[in-house]
Amino acid sequence: MQDLFIEYILLVVIILALAMLANKLRLAYPIVLVLGGLALGFTGLFSNIGIDPELVFFIFLPPLLYEAAWQVSWKEFWKWRRAIVTFAFPIVFINAFVVAIFSSWLIPGFSLALGFLLGGIVSPPDAVSATTIMRRVKVPKVIVSITEGESLLNDASSLIIFRFALAAVITGQFYLSEAAASFVLAVVMGTLVGLLVALVFYAVHRWLPTTTGIDVVLSFVTPYFMYYLAEHFHFSGVLAVVSGGLLLSSQRDKMLNYRTRVEAVNVWNSLIFVLNGIIFLVIGLQLPAIAGQLGDIGLGTATSYGILISLLLIVTRMACTLGSSAVTTFIIGLFIAVPDPHPGWRNPVITGWAGMRGVISLAMALSIPLVINEGRPFPHRELILFITFVVILVTLVFQGLTLPWLIRMVKPEDGPSTIPERTQEVMMQKKVAHASLEFLNERCADERSGNKHLENLYDRLQLDLKYFLQECTRESDERDDSLDRFYAIYLEMLDRQRKKLNEMNHLHEFDEELIRKYQALIDIEEYKVHEKQLPAEAIE
Repeated sequence: MQDLFIEYILLVVIILALAMLANKLRLAYPIVLVLGGLALGFTGLFSNIGIDPELVFFIFLPPLLYEAAWQVSWKEFWKWRRAIVTFAFPIVFINAFVVAIFSSWLIPGFSLALGFLLGGIVSPPDAVSATTIMRRVKVPKVIVSITEGESLLNDASSLIIFRFALAAVITGQFYLSEAAASFVLAVVMGTLVGLLVALVFYAVHRWLPTTTGIDVVLSFVTPYFMYYLAEHFHFSGVLAVVSGGLLLSSQRDKMLNYRTRVEAVNVWNSLIFVLNGIIFLVIGLQLPAIAGQLGDIGLGTATSYGILISLLLIVTRMACTLGSSAVTTFIIGLFIAVPDPHPGWRNPVITGWAGMRGVISLAMALSIPLVINEGRPFPHRELILFITFVVILVTLVFQGLTLPWLIRMVKPEDGPSTIPERTQEVMMQKKVAHASLEFLNERCADERSGNKHLENLYDRLQLDLKYFLQECTRESDERDDSLDRFYAIYLEMLDRQRKKLNEMNHLHEFDEELIRKYQALIDIEEYKVHEKQLPAEAIE
């Protein structure tokens, strides 16, 4: 046990080194981690480490989904909901269907049920690599929003396809009406379970005497409760975590104090980086073991199957994204109000190419049972595993390395009513600064002249709106009544600024991600004031 723990510690060190190498090479770190894991896999140094499907589904998946739900903008999610749902459900189903037909035709002895099983495994893209690349290369906000939103839901649709196909392979029976009813039930009830659990944890955060440490730990516990409770009743654990995470994320200002909001972000960012790093590195480590289990099927033959299916997935996704754009332009946009009735071809091409596969695909493949009825080995299990790995490798490395080039060549365009980010920042700064000045005039107009700290703050807001949140400079650390009064009013003003940003968040002109950026700055400013004003033990 100790030796295994040491191996994982060494893996974390290797992850950090490869991540630094990725930054140096200006590549998305998942690509470098998979290739690094692939190289390590042939050395045999980490042969004891593997991917346990149950470990991935229950230990890794809930926090990854929950963090993604907290990071995604609910306003953007709702704005592009039709496109996101289209990518997460119909397009995933189309990909699974095409792979099922093609693989059952291509591979000798491969039944249609096995084809759907493989299709469900390789159909969901993983957004980690795509969004990592997109944040390095300038792309319109709409592409990132749709990609992130799709990643929250497509795991649920692919897992449902996988489970129905697995049951069909094992039992030899499949009833479409029963499967459709079970699908709707899993989606609806999974969402409701997530929302109910979220309400319980909201009440705990909001009304019980929690501390910052307790709130942060509760945030780790929450996704596991959502996922386990939904899966226990055979509903969608993925949608439970996503729906609950979106609800709690929208209420973060009400249920968490400033200190928790500041500290939890840093803790979660570090945790998610390590979890993603371990998963992508271990994906690369699996190739030697998977290749050694092919049996009678030659390595070259199996590799050709994987490459052909990878190309088929790329072409199918591109056709679906361009087709959905055409449908929006010529049908939906004429009868239904959509944010962009004429999406064109540039943005769909980028979204279509950003369909890299990842850990969920490999975890589903590994969860295929070794034997079925009467102890018979599961048909073509090793081949499905190998094809899945090839699909992950081809899409992650090939599409991931070429995505920045494609973005520069295609030059995607912003939506028709998008305000440039810099303009939004200037507008936010002006509105928040004006709100602050109005507050000072209402709250302490007569008191300002007798308090040098308040007067300094007022003058600074008037002279330079851009730096309205800079800390007031005081000449000494000596505490006096006027300084305490200044801190009290300053904290009230920060609260007024936060309320103004929340009001602006309800307006479609402003990007929620930028608003959150300035909310975080206010949280940090409040954190600094409290650190100066109160002893450390009193802050909790």
